[in-house]
Amino acid sequence: MHSDLARIVGEQYVLKDAPAEWTQDASIAMGLRGHADAVVLPATADEVASVVAWCYERGVAIVPRGGGTGYSGGATPAPVPGTAGPEGTVVVALDRLDRIRSFDPGLWRIEVEAGVTTQTIARRARENGLMFPVDPGAAEQSQIGGNIATNAGGPHCFKYGVTRAWVTGVEAVLAPGELVSVGGPTRKDVAGYDLVGLLTGSEGTLGIVTAAWLRLLPAPPHPAVPVACAYPTVDAGCAAIEAVMASGVVPATIEYLDAGALAAAAASFPGGLPADAQFLVVCEADSGQADVAELLEALGPGARRHEPRELWRWRDGVGIAVTAVQGGKLSEDIGVPLDRLAEGITGTVEIGLRHGLDACSWGHAGDGNLHSTFLLRPGDREQLAKAEVAVEELFDLAVSLGGTISGEHGLGWLKRGQLHKQWAPAAVRAHRAVKDALDPAGLFNPGKKTA
Repeated sequence: MHSDLARIVGEQYVLKDAPAEWTQDASIAMGLRGHADAVVLPATADEVASVVAWCYERGVAIVPRGGGTGYSGGATPAPVPGTAGPEGTVVVALDRLDRIRSFDPGLWRIEVEAGVTTQTIARRARENGLMFPVDPGAAEQSQIGGNIATNAGGPHCFKYGVTRAWVTGVEAVLAPGELVSVGGPTRKDVAGYDLVGLLTGSEGTLGIVTAAWLRLLPAPPHPAVPVACAYPTVDAGCAAIEAVMASGVVPATIEYLDAGALAAAAASFPGGLPADAQFLVVCEADSGQADVAELLEALGPGARRHEPRELWRWRDGVGIAVTAVQGGKLSEDIGVPLDRLAEGITGTVEIGLRHGLDACSWGHAGDGNLHSTFLLRPGDREQLAKAEVAVEELFDLAVSLGGTISGEHGLGWLKRGQLHKQWAPAAVRAHRAVKDALDPAGLFNPGKKTA
């Protein structure tokens, strides 16, 4: 295996012992580790195609990998023996596909390879008076290929949309090792089925995206201004969110923290919080001072402006603060309709109580996207077992509210086999048929995104 792969990518770019950091992603926080027989780091799309062809000929599983920042185990090789390829597993890391192939600021577009980081794209756009608004966590590490594979979101996707809204075309390697391009720099293209959309969010189970054409926008003419307001109850906070929606302003973000998350992070909140704060709403306007004033009015008494860098630095640390309460957590990314948000928030806490677990949530309120979290002591197997049962109930809650088991992280390995909870059998069969058609040998990221 190793000598064959070395002839494709060069000996120094085949890691024979598959170091641990290449066989896990951010789901390692939940104890998920995989195994691979080799890690390869191709430098070009043609090398990726050759690696895939070699694997497909020999029944070797292919696990694409970007920055490793995903939370669902999508970049973790199948951890359970017998669920990968019959002849082993190869991780295909895309770090070396890091070129910006073309950039046309005047036409608001950029073509990048899969290994270019989200931060690099955003910075190049910003330097030229443009914006790429997709902002998943760990932008300095996450790569555009991984963003596309998971259809990544983030706080600003409330106004600007998730990754799919910014992808006009992709270059990808499909089975059994064919390099294809669908879409491109053209902004409108309805010539065939939406293969760009199909590959976006496919979590590497249908092929490997090697490059993408992205659309950009002129940066907003007004500086973004975040505003925040604390409330004594969940219902009061959710009523304020609905008031924001009814205000006529389109905020760039609408975020929330419930009482548990707020308790963990309140000490470092810029300017402090009222003693009775049990719920926090954070919005941001990038459309002028009049809209900032409208948001302040919609949020009600106690709402105030914040310095953007300070506020968002604090918001980025919420997950760390929650983890620090007991040393660990099991967190999921359910989504519900906005008018059922309060039920999702209180339901998370109630599920935790039933299982003897502290629970909280925070997330992207405007999208109804909750990071529902059960706090754990590291190494406590009994607590972890309870949390795994609680998560099953959490998925049931989301579906009962008309929502989804995954708002932005994808299914990966951790949510395999759960899709049937929200889809009818005919839809599940269609989902499986797509996989079978594009990956007939089942070698692309086996075990992931299953129904």
